[in-house]
This record gives sequence, structure tokens and C-alpha cells, in this order.
Amino acid sequence: MTLKPLACTLVAMSLLSACSMAPTTDKKPNSPIIFTEPDLTAPFYALNPFNYDAPPPFEIALKQAAAQPVTKMEVNLQSDPSKKMTLDVNKLIIPTVNSNQRTLKYAVLAGDNEIDITEIDDFLQLVEGKARHYPPRFSERQERKGFEAKLKELTQQLDTLAVKDNASFDVLIRAFKASVMARNLDLGSVYTTKSLTYAQRILKINQEDAEANFWFGFGLSEGGGQREAIPYLDRAMKAGVQEAYLSAANNYIAMEQKKNAIQTLKNYKAKYPQEAEVTDRLINEVEKQGRWNVWQVLNSPKAS
Repeated sequence: MTLKPLACTLVAMSLLSACSMAPTTDKKPNSPIIFTEPDLTAPFYALNPFNYDAPPPFEIALKQAAAQPVTKMEVNLQSDPSKKMTLDVNKLIIPTVNSNQRTLKYAVLAGDNEIDITEIDDFLQLVEGKARHYPPRFSERQERKGFEAKLKELTQQLDTLAVKDNASFDVLIRAFKASVMARNLDLGSVYTTKSLTYAQRILKINQEDAEANFWFGFGLSEGGGQREAIPYLDRAMKAGVQEAYLSAANNYIAMEQKKNAIQTLKNYKAKYPQEAEVTDRLINEVEKQGRWNVWQVLNSPKAS
């Protein structure tokens, strides 16, 4: 399975400021301590679950924003209102209320009832690469702690917006995904309740939304609701979400329905022939060893 490299993020390192920083000291007395931010490790999960061969949605949005005309704006500095700065880079802007469909626009500054989600989407993508499914996959303990700290802050920010009865679809989908990953990172049982509430609100607005069905489906499955997950994962597969096939197969394995799991994997192989090698490996593992978790198989060394 091909995993895409991390997008060229704008603020990734500042978002992960909670990660530890290794000091580099000079042997000379009284020399300043220089801190070096650790590099992020590679993602475990594909950054575009809809299509493994396509760039991540956030990266696509950044390129589209950069390609749009820029309406420059001069504003006062918050740190010093007597000084001004010119905004000349398009950001990703969404409405916070009264919008029941995805509405992304490009502007240098968010207006009334809008929010700049450039940094939010940047960070959510980074977390997805590690914690979209349960259990999350981190090779560095300190990196995980950094993600956890930032995700707590982000969920609080999104919850403040999403709690409103007229919260926009864009806000709800981000609050939903953040809650699912906070649950996966074992940040508290409250996130299980929040993710369920957000999913229900989102699907009430648009029952056919592919992303919502995918996330709700695997979220239910990985939380123990395998039977309840089936219709949502089915909708996601029909809507063309590539990773939904793997989640559905994983769901059937958890239900001890090997035949359904293998048939789902065969359907996956037929639709995505470029994934034949990994699919054959998964089918072999299911048939011979009865592995209960697709992600466990993908993370284990290949048999010689």
C-alpha cells in the first residue's frame, strides 16, 4: 500500500510545540542553548483515504488557494495596534453557522461568522496519518504526547463552535473527526459521546455524505458496534471511498465473518488492481491465521 508523504504544511512544527526538543549545547561557557525541533515521523495511514493515488485534500486545497487571485488587506497588528501589516496570502475559510453544505473559500482573512481553518486542517491531516484508526500508530512517544496536547486544544476550539444549534456542516465534520481521533488517542470517554453526537447531526443534514459515512462506519466498528457499522461502510464503499473497503473487511473479521471479509477484499482488489499485492497478503492472512485486524496485518513484517 502506498502512503503519501506529508504535505508541505505551513505550521506543522508550531502546532506540535508540545513535542520535546533536544538541546544542543556549546562547550563554551555562557553560550546560549539551541533547541532543535524533532522531525515528524512518516504517517502510517494514507493521507487521502478516498484515493491513495491522489494528493491529500488539504494539499489540494492549499494549491487551489494559491492559484486564486489575492485581495490584499492591511490590518493592525494585534501585538501593537499602532503598527500595520499587509495580508497577501489566501487562507482556507469556512462559515461557522447557517450552512448545511461544504463551503470552502479562499481569502486573506476570515469575516463575520467565518473561521480560518488553514492551521486546523493542517493539523488534522497530520493526526489522521497516525490516529485515524484504533489503535493509533506512533513510533515516538514524545511525538504522540505532542499530538495529544495539541488535539485537546483543538477539540475545545471546535466544540465551542459546534455546540451551536446552527453550526455549519464544515465545523461539525471537523469537530467530529477531531473527536474520533481524540477517542483513538484515549484522551477520555467524553470523546466517544461527542463523536456520536456530531455524526448524528452531520448525517441528519446529509445522510449520503461519503466522508461522514466512512468515519462513522469505522468509528462504530472500532468502538465495538460492528453490526451497526455495516450500512455506513456500505454507503462509503458505494461512494468510492477507497479505504472503506479495508474498514469493512476489518469489520467482518471482528464479527468472525471470514467469508464476507474475503469477498470484500476481493471486491477491493477488483476495483483497485494497483493494490493487488497488499490485498492478496490480507486475504492470505485471513484465510490461514484469522487475524482480527487489517491494520495489524499491514503493520507486521512481510512473511519471507
